[in-house]
Amino acid sequence: MIMFGHGIHICLILWLHSCFACNLLGDFGMPSSTEDGDIVVGGIFPVSNKQNHLSASFEKEPPDATCNGFDMRAFRWTQVMIFAINEINSDSTLLPNISLGYRIFDSCASPTNTLRAALTLLSDPNGDNSTVQCQPPVSALIAESGSSQSMALAGTFGPFNLPMVTSQLRQVKFVDEFGETVFFDKNGDLPPSYDIINWQLRQGEVQHVTVGYFSTSAEAAYELVIREDDIRWSTGRVVPQAVCSELCPTGTRRAPIKGRPSCCFDCVPCADGTITNQTGALDCTPCPEEYWSNEERSRCILKYIEVLSFTETLGIILMAVSLVGASLTLSTAAVFLLFRHTPLVRANNAELSALLLFSLFLCFLCPLTFIAQPTAWSCMLRHTAFAVTFALCISCVLGKTLVVITAFRATLPGATKFGPVQQRVIVYSCTVVQVFICILWLTITPPYPQKRHNNRKIIVECNTGSDTAFYAVLGYIGFLAGICLVLAFLARKLPDNFNEAKFITFSMLVFCAVWITFIPAYVSSPGKYTVAVEIFAILSSAFGLLVCIFAPKCYIIIFHSEKNTRQHVMGKVPKTAL
Repeated sequence: MIMFGHGIHICLILWLHSCFACNLLGDFGMPSSTEDGDIVVGGIFPVSNKQNHLSASFEKEPPDATCNGFDMRAFRWTQVMIFAINEINSDSTLLPNISLGYRIFDSCASPTNTLRAALTLLSDPNGDNSTVQCQPPVSALIAESGSSQSMALAGTFGPFNLPMVTSQLRQVKFVDEFGETVFFDKNGDLPPSYDIINWQLRQGEVQHVTVGYFSTSAEAAYELVIREDDIRWSTGRVVPQAVCSELCPTGTRRAPIKGRPSCCFDCVPCADGTITNQTGALDCTPCPEEYWSNEERSRCILKYIEVLSFTETLGIILMAVSLVGASLTLSTAAVFLLFRHTPLVRANNAELSALLLFSLFLCFLCPLTFIAQPTAWSCMLRHTAFAVTFALCISCVLGKTLVVITAFRATLPGATKFGPVQQRVIVYSCTVVQVFICILWLTITPPYPQKRHNNRKIIVECNTGSDTAFYAVLGYIGFLAGICLVLAFLARKLPDNFNEAKFITFSMLVFCAVWITFIPAYVSSPGKYTVAVEIFAILSSAFGLLVCIFAPKCYIIIFHSEKNTRQHVMGKVPKTAL
């Protein structure tokens, strides 16, 4: 409490003195560098970098502060300030009839010693008394950069409205004795200006050679100048490598090497479908879905569309075979039409034969709908046309088989006659079932075109929409073919000259073999070859029916007309005559 009372008493005395006069109460005895002038600028710099410890007992006046250490950087600041003031004083054009002075103190990098220096600067060095309001003897201050010291200065100089140098220099601009323009930016800061120094070893000594500069103009424009011919490296004029690894070229990415610095890396080629179009890339960029990377992995290119077309070799071959089959079918129909009054043609049921040839003609043309880029209509047409035409074809073969069987049983008592009406009922009823299945297929889940992305290509194909429906139409055709095969096999022992069941048996064996092998080949074939396998199965089975059923008859009609007689057809010719 006694110490607190003494403190109040001292503050009261200081307040009374500050109100009525400026009296010098004491002197800290701080060393300084001083030059008188009309305008005096103060300076406080940490020339010593440590203040010795003071023990304050608060019972007597503390001793003067002592400092240790020497800061060359802060000392240079003091010399720069003295040099600048001397240069300004020596140039009569800058401050005519006015001289600048300075008072510079050492802060010892200590907030308390900085406060002592501040109070000394605010005091009249001569100790003169004044009966007017106190004015500090310095007009500006260049002081500490430390935060604690700056806070002490701001609290001390604030009541006196003493400006810092940085707030007065915004509009200053002059040319020094070296011909360089000196100015300050809008914040009162000196714009950056640097010399670019190259350390060069000459005759065993290191010399600092200026090889360029960086400067800022009054218009805030930056300028960088480097004289590369003046630079000397440790490798001579060859620029040394500053990295462990060279930049990765386009098409590759950087892969860090474990245990090595970040500048050391391997260059790894980009994976398929990714690219880098600039050197030194960290990662590869994936291509869009419709694109793929080129061989160099440097750019994305459009994927090519894979579809069975009329212009490629496979498409041309399948189209040619299809047209050949259709032409042979028309030729066979022409032969039967031309020789329609002969016994052999009359005995083969002209109506069923014509309907069978018509369905075979459609079967040969059906593959043409499978070639070219699919559309919504072509996808629906190709599958339903195939299903209906082959159902009609096999129904006709079934009708011919039943005709052969019933022809030799007509003489038996109670035998049922299988005439044209019954034949039409069999053919059309079997075909209508397939038509009904196709209508359900197209109504519920119709086939549609789809794109399948596969690395470098886009496979355009028809999706069946419903695998169940697709295999249902195949199963129904197989069911009809199986009935034909069984009935034809049972009728194989009829008289040889009229045994059409034998040829039907061969044709059904070919048909069933083709479609049994088709399913695994269809499932395992990629892309456009899936379509090619389906076309091959259609053409193979159609050729099997045409050749096995109609080729023997055409051979007899054209090359052995002597056998085209009623006796030969009915099997009444002796075997020796045959």
